[in-house]
Amino acid sequence: MKKGLITLFVLLMSGLGYADAASAAQAEHKPTSTWTDWPVVGQATLSWFWLDIYSSQLRAPDGQYHESQDISPHPMALEIRYLRNIKRQQLIDATKDQWHKLGFKEPQTQSWLDQLQQMLPDVSIGDRLIYVSDGKSGEFFFAREQEAQQSIGVVMDEAFNDAFLSIWLSPQTEYLALRNQLIGMNR
Repeated sequence: MKKGLITLFVLLMSGLGYADAASAAQAEHKPTSTWTDWPVVGQATLSWFWLDIYSSQLRAPDGQYHESQDISPHPMALEIRYLRNIKRQQLIDATKDQWHKLGFKEPQTQSWLDQLQQMLPDVSIGDRLIYVSDGKSGEFFFAREQEAQQSIGVVMDEAFNDAFLSIWLSPQTEYLALRNQLIGMNR
């Protein structure tokens, strides 16, 4: 009995240590809460024929996007303000399509899409989706028009972090003119 209690105590303590480590990792993750103070690197609007879909802006602590092989070599925030109502599934399908065009493979992208399915909401005109990255991980924020932003999910996988930002920032993106505006090439 005494040995069983000691074993139970050790298991509980090791579980608490694990929970503390997980909590510390998530707290440590917070990319930054001051992204709104960062200067704008660039901004762009995605339009399809005569329909504006969204406006976007990229921010970084020094107001610069530093190109490298790594899509997210430094902290940055991508803010998207929607100019149309879009259902969550349409956002997921568009993300899947862009990842396919960028050469990302199905088994890995399906895991990321499943995570996005849990995080992303339907969006309405004026809503904002913000992705803040510390260069390795990131956090999604969402704000309805005229409301404060709320965290809607954390990305701890660096490959997922880079894949998401690749849609806008990769040199192979479908929307190269939009990318160039976002990274400040058209100033």
